Amino acid sequence: MRLAAVLSVLVILAPVAVAWAQRPKPAPSEKPAPAGPRELGKFDDWIAATHQESGQTACYAFVRAKNSVPAVSGRGEVVLTVTERPSGRDTVAISAGFPFHKDAAVTVQVDTTGLDFYTVQSSAFARDGKAAVAAFQKGEQALARSPGPRDGQVIVDTFSLRGFAAAYAAINKACPAR
Repeated sequence: MRLAAVLSVLVILAPVAVAWAQRPKPAPSEKPAPAGPRELGKFDDWIAATHQESGQTACYAFVRAKNSVPAVSGRGEVVLTVTERPSGRDTVAISAGFPFHKDAAVTVQVDTTGLDFYTVQSSAFARDGKAAVAAFQKGEQALARSPGPRDGQVIVDTFSLRGFAAAYAAINKACPAR
C-alpha cells in the first residue's frame, strides 16, 4: 500500500519535476561593462562626449581634420580636441597621427589669430588654452602647421570650427567649472 501511494505521488509530481528541471536557468549576474565614452551630441562638424578618468568625469569636444597636405603614408587619425576636467580647463590638443621630433613646435592659425602649441610624442598642446578656445569660438577654420616626420617637411592640417561653440557649451554644461 505504501509503495502504491509513493508511486502515485511520483506519477503526479513527475511532470512538475521535469518542467522545473527544464526551466531556463537564470543568467549569472552580469557585471556592467566599464563605462566608455558617452556622446553628448553632434554639433555640425564637432562631437561632444564624456568619459570617466580616475573616478571623475572628463568632457571633451573634438573634430577630425578635413584636409591634410601633404599626405603622409601610414599616418594615424588627426584630431583636434578641447577637454574640460576638474583638474584643468580648456586643454586644447591635436593628435598628429605620427610622433613629433623632440622640441617640435606647431602653430595654429584661426583667422588672424596665431596660436603656439608645444609637442609631446604624437600630440601638440596649446600653450594658452583659453586663447585657443576664444579664437575657435569666433573662427570658421583652424590651420595647424607642424613639422612632418621627415626633415624639412611641413604638414598643414585643416580643421572645421563649424559647431565648435555649441559643442563647447555642451561640454561645459556637462562638466561645469568648480
